Amino acid sequence: MPRNFKEEVVFTAIMAGLMVLVMTGYNVAMAQGISSELPMAILKAYPLGLLVAIILDLLIVGPIAKGLAFKYIINDYMKKKTVLIGITISVLMVLGMVTLMSLFGITVEGKLPQGHVLATYGHTWIFNLIVALPLQLLIVGPIAREVLGRMQRAAAKKAEIESVEEEV
Repeated sequence: MPRNFKEEVVFTAIMAGLMVLVMTGYNVAMAQGISSELPMAILKAYPLGLLVAIILDLLIVGPIAKGLAFKYIINDYMKKKTVLIGITISVLMVLGMVTLMSLFGITVEGKLPQGHVLATYGHTWIFNLIVALPLQLLIVGPIAREVLGRMQRAAAKKAEIESVEEEV
């Protein structure tokens, strides 16, 4: 878990950056099919999707997911195993982000004004969840946690060196 603002920014950038990149590619391919225009379509959709995802993550989904996790789900046993806390929060984050980003996606694609909004949203939501949950738990989450762990170990090592230097 990030311990300060700098770590939170790096962690969120990695997490959101990778998730949005893969999910944008997936959704563009689902909507338009696989063609030579796919990479350019992904690059066009990525910046806005990333901006919206970061805002939703930091301001809405993140605080709600963490609040729900620590209030209702995480118990004393889980507190001893930090990986369980991370997985719990990751699952809640994926559920929240898929819920909101699916709505964002069908809005941007112009599919809201069409007749079957609920069916389109339900289809989009379930197909996004099927990809996003394993992507988060098996690939992106471990990558982001590894980078964060390296940052934290480097910071701890630096602090240890500085404290030894102060003693001398």
